[in-house]
Amino acid sequence: MTTNAALRDTLQELHRQTAQSPLFNPVFQLSLDLSREIENGALSLGDVGGLVAELECESLQVRARHLARMLAPVGIADNLAAFDRLATSDKCDFDAFNCRWQSPLMHVVFTAHPTFLLNRAQSDAVAQAASDGDVSEQLGCIAPADRDHVTLDYEHEEAMAAITRAAAARDRLVDRLFAQAQKQWPDQWRSLRPAPFRFASWVGYDMDGRTDIGWSTCIRFRLREKAMRLELYASALRSISAAAEVAAKLDAAAAYAREMEAVFVQPHDSPDQLSAMANRLTDDHPDKLVSLDSVIASLEALANDQDDADTARAILVAASAMRSDGLGQGWVHFRVNASQLQNAIRRRIDPGQTLDLSSHTALARLRTLLVEEKPLRSNFAALAIEDTTAVRQFLIMAQILKHVDTDAPIRMLIAECEDPQTVLAALYFAKLFGIDEKVDVSPLFETESAMEHGARFLDALFAEPAYRDYARQRGRVAVQTGFSDAGRFVGQLPAALAIERLQGRLAKMMAKHGLTDVAALIFNTHGESMGRGAHPSSMTDRLTYPLSLWTRSRFADARIALEPEVSFQGGDGYLWFRTPELALATLVRIAEVECAALPASKDPFYQQTDVSLDFYRGIRRVQRDFLESRTYARSLTAFGLGLLNETGSRKARRQFDVAADRAMSLRQIRAIPHNAIMQQLGYPVNLIAGTGTAADEDVEAVADLISKSLRGRQIMRMLRASNRLASIKSVAAYGELFNSAYWASRPYRGTESVLEPACLALAERLTTDDRNSAFRTLTSRLRVDALKLHRLLALVPDDSSQDGREDVRRSLGILQALRLALMQHIFLRAVQVPAFSRSNDISRDDVLEMIFALRIDDALAQFRRAFPVSSPSIATFDVNEPTDYPDRSEQAYAHIHAQFIEPIERSYQLILRVGGAIANHFGAHG
Repeated sequence: MTTNAALRDTLQELHRQTAQSPLFNPVFQLSLDLSREIENGALSLGDVGGLVAELECESLQVRARHLARMLAPVGIADNLAAFDRLATSDKCDFDAFNCRWQSPLMHVVFTAHPTFLLNRAQSDAVAQAASDGDVSEQLGCIAPADRDHVTLDYEHEEAMAAITRAAAARDRLVDRLFAQAQKQWPDQWRSLRPAPFRFASWVGYDMDGRTDIGWSTCIRFRLREKAMRLELYASALRSISAAAEVAAKLDAAAAYAREMEAVFVQPHDSPDQLSAMANRLTDDHPDKLVSLDSVIASLEALANDQDDADTARAILVAASAMRSDGLGQGWVHFRVNASQLQNAIRRRIDPGQTLDLSSHTALARLRTLLVEEKPLRSNFAALAIEDTTAVRQFLIMAQILKHVDTDAPIRMLIAECEDPQTVLAALYFAKLFGIDEKVDVSPLFETESAMEHGARFLDALFAEPAYRDYARQRGRVAVQTGFSDAGRFVGQLPAALAIERLQGRLAKMMAKHGLTDVAALIFNTHGESMGRGAHPSSMTDRLTYPLSLWTRSRFADARIALEPEVSFQGGDGYLWFRTPELALATLVRIAEVECAALPASKDPFYQQTDVSLDFYRGIRRVQRDFLESRTYARSLTAFGLGLLNETGSRKARRQFDVAADRAMSLRQIRAIPHNAIMQQLGYPVNLIAGTGTAADEDVEAVADLISKSLRGRQIMRMLRASNRLASIKSVAAYGELFNSAYWASRPYRGTESVLEPACLALAERLTTDDRNSAFRTLTSRLRVDALKLHRLLALVPDDSSQDGREDVRRSLGILQALRLALMQHIFLRAVQVPAFSRSNDISRDDVLEMIFALRIDDALAQFRRAFPVSSPSIATFDVNEPTDYPDRSEQAYAHIHAQFIEPIERSYQLILRVGGAIANHFGAHG
């Protein structure tokens, strides 16, 4: 079996055997067949590498096709024409046209948690293939490829590149708006002020859950962004002779910003160093530019003076970009945890540490502070000596707003925010440092408690006069709803419905408290994975799944302006903007969705709440049972994080001792790796589980409701997309690796007698291991639930295409079997490594436990310590005193490296490559 075609045929034949024996596992059987060929030498690791490389190429082609399908049409001419149709679809006067396009259709945020699965070469190849519409075999030439070393600077570079392409695409659309206005209103078009999209990023500013981003990092990145954007503005104006003077001014300002960026790369450990750095930035300088207001005014005046309409239009496009982005690549989002804000405000209202911060007493003290506190001046010295994380964030923002960019507002996202006092605390610190007019405080609703009690939270917050005054000053109420931890702890479908209900309650509470005169900015944060709320069926579903048509209608009915905001996260998200063609297509598809009229008829999903609410609660109940189940946690953490590639600068892999691996809690794993592990095991539990069970008691009524409901069918499309990739047999196969009886039986007939000692050693070690029973219990529960799901799916019309479904399932089965065979090879090799002495309280048994948990790097480090390839020779020393010891030559361990250590290392590298290919089929990492 040295070709994937042969493996595909074999797996298909093995699947037929399940008809005779329902418990037969074709994936594990194929892995055993492959394992036998590896161990008897018929299949080398080089051969396996060739099979994996071919499957990697196929997975990249799948990914490119999916990207092209989601964005079709991708051609620039097609999308400019499509946008022209949008711009002229409504017959209106100039004022209505200007009003429609001067508010963003969408805020697009480029976030970066660890999802940089593809390296730059692979990303370029996938994006170019999707752009060209040519997903051919040639795409495979870039796999296999070395992984990039992903640092914070790497992530920032990728985010800025994506925003640059997005901004260029937006400029093209803005130019079309001016052109359309010019045709219809030749005397008014130059006063058009379009801003169809706004961009933002939190890369380098999100400090929640990490300690490697210092205050100087934030300043340095913001200066870098300023320089980049000024250079782009200058470049756009340089070819226009009438704007040459403005371009020169912007060039000089960009050069000065680059100088300041270099200053903030320097050490600032001593007071003298910090003082010099701060003074360089804060001192006056002729090229220092902190606002674009005067530049924009001069450009718009210049455009009005031009006789040539094309020249005027080019100037106005540049001015429009300046209005949208300010002195940066976009707006920035800081993020802090609620507990950090609570610690900071306690120093102000409860120095004795006796007060419950969620109490009415705490609220009363906060009200007093908000009224009585006067703004304080601050400088870099105050920032340097501040030891409170939350306060330091506000001090950073104050310095950015004073000395880098006074135009662009800053978002302050508060993670795990469950009390209105926390929002008021953030507002207090914004007022304390005089930046409340430029900072949007945004609570994140992501935990089950926050979503369940969100209406009471919002009611209490909006009841505060200080908050209402602040919202009117800013012109918006900003909230964030997250699909990461929500999908992990509640289940993806219940999370989506709970978030939808919370969003509807936001509209209700804003109306109740008279806040209909401000906009509602709802930031729906998610990645590109189905497990994090990114719908894979279409761009319409991707945008209206997290912010549903029902939610939108609630705001429309209350006459509240809605500002939707969505994230494109990490390497997966930046693919949408990887080429000029993709960037333009993405923005036009967003525009088409956001300009579409809301449905006139009511969706029965929200009318027949006796059925839909029971359905929601049933799914949530099953998801909670899984989360609290010891067998689910043990199965999901059976290999720790060893199945996953390193995909970002924020570490998902945490250090535990060997004993802790066995008791690892799901809460020790972040949302992205949690979802990624489920993908790798083959069954996205947080997406699929519970739906069948929840519908089982009244499956006909549930099916009828879903069939008649736009929202219900949308949910089913998400579910079917996940189910097409899911395999309970694959999950069960991983449990068999820990089955003592399997290892004891494998050499039973004498077919693999050479492996008998190793198999016996594994069998003895695994007799007390709990992972096999955990996997068996989990898969039994999943099978029962899946049978009920299939009954429901059979009753609901299928909106999705079945093209290539079986080919994808076979490819995933082969990838799983190859990885299982490689894991067996690692286990067999590791257990044959000779005994060695304990070091640093780590024994050979401990190292084998590392192997079983796929902590391969840690295990290999111990093996290399115990068996060095070379050691100092006595002859290399020039010592006068004679010696008779050592009385024998030092043993060389090269054969141990060749026979055990190197095969283990090569096998694990292949395992990680298999993981990348599986993630590509799912469309994202985690």
